[in-house]
Amino acid sequence: MKLPAIPTRSEEAHKGDFGKILIVGGSCAMPGAAALAGAAALRAGAGLVKIALPRSAATSVAAFCPCYTLLPCAETDEGTLSGDALAKILEGAEDSDILALGPGLSTSPETARLALKIIHFSSLPMVIDADGLNALALEPSVIRKRKAPSVLTPHPGEFARLAKTRTPPPQDKRLHAARELATRLNATVLLKGHKTVVTDGKDHHVVDKGNPGMATAGSGDVLTGTIAALLHVIDRPLEAAALAADTHAEAGDLAAETFGQISMTAADILDQLPRAFGSGR
Repeated sequence: MKLPAIPTRSEEAHKGDFGKILIVGGSCAMPGAAALAGAAALRAGAGLVKIALPRSAATSVAAFCPCYTLLPCAETDEGTLSGDALAKILEGAEDSDILALGPGLSTSPETARLALKIIHFSSLPMVIDADGLNALALEPSVIRKRKAPSVLTPHPGEFARLAKTRTPPPQDKRLHAARELATRLNATVLLKGHKTVVTDGKDHHVVDKGNPGMATAGSGDVLTGTIAALLHVIDRPLEAAALAADTHAEAGDLAAETFGQISMTAADILDQLPRAFGSGR
């Protein structure tokens, strides 16, 4: 599959033209995940980014980047989003174009139930990652009913939970397994790992970039934000997700050149996104 080009920006454009992204995630224990996703969405061209997160995580997430805004919400005793946050999040979604669900969300049962309700009630195109996927694995039928595009970004373990299998697919079966899951769930599936696979069940793209240094905490959160931004400017979800995965991998290779595979972090991948977007595009 040929990767798409990002549309040229009009000289008369304003920030609303490039997407209003709502990221739902973060927790007291994992605030950085939502921060990385939000910053990545901005680096990938989003005009506006808002992060819906537990109130107690707001200060640390705000300190990471001054360019996104926050939607502090009700939280559980453990510092995760509570069920009482649903109305505020759905209200925030009404003024958004794309919703990204999952970075740093936690596996709290109450928060997982909230995630399922967001998937059910939101009509926005959606990227679901991390603990959003763990919640979805409890009730996969929710995603099949959505009319708006859905992009799922599991690592092999999350893929096995979604597919209801004991183990992830072996390397030579990854494309076949991802296609089957995409068809079954009515979604675009991005199966992370060596030679990341992106498929909508019909067409597909296999990423031939990236390196083992990208196996580091927060790398997937950077990818989630990148996909969310590109979903707004590229019409076809498969192409948006494939371009995001390819660019993310390119940024990972650039980070490895600078810091080495052992020492690179997700923040290094984030910092290399501008160069990756400039590589032949």
